[in-house]
Amino acid sequence: MPYQNRVTPFSTLIATPERGTLNGNRGCLHDDHGRIRRQFRGTRWIICLLEFTGRRHPVMRPGRYTDLFFLDEATALAAGHRPCAECQRGRFNLFREYWTKANPDITSEKRPSAASIDEVLHKERTELRNFCTSLSGLADGTFVTDNERDAYLVVSDGLLRWTPGGYEIVRDLNLIFPARILAPATVVRALNAGYPVDIHKTAVVN
Repeated sequence: MPYQNRVTPFSTLIATPERGTLNGNRGCLHDDHGRIRRQFRGTRWIICLLEFTGRRHPVMRPGRYTDLFFLDEATALAAGHRPCAECQRGRFNLFREYWTKANPDITSEKRPSAASIDEVLHKERTELRNFCTSLSGLADGTFVTDNERDAYLVVSDGLLRWTPGGYEIVRDLNLIFPARILAPATVVRALNAGYPVDIHKTAVVN
């Protein structure tokens, strides 16, 4: 039986056999029996590599952080995570560069700390919701929903539906507006500013 540690673009945790391409955490969410008891603990929500310097540990260790898994970086960003400043240092620096450039009203620092970025993202995750009246101006890698059940990825001027195993084409899809944008607003602006988000290989529009 798979653990309930796979993250959807809605930021919810589900149990599924597919592990995804990235790892991460948002604190210790499970009890001593590996059951999820909370959705987050703290403001540090990160995206990590599946492998880093040969480190290995059991999943769902009692009292330790809960290992989470993402289909891709686009999914993780939609869920409110950001690249880890340790195992993804280069990726974090790139994200920070675009995030800072895209949000001059949030910070005047050229290199804000990971903690200060986390504070902004956490407020957006817990207090704010953003909507759009069209897909115009939304960058590839952005997620939207019109029913709070299906998450659609914007890519190549089209939409693909997220599934745990990858993206799928939905024929004759008519998105109903206003649609909700899943990622925090500051992340959406970073994507629009050109942050080169990694998207799963199944994201192909025919």
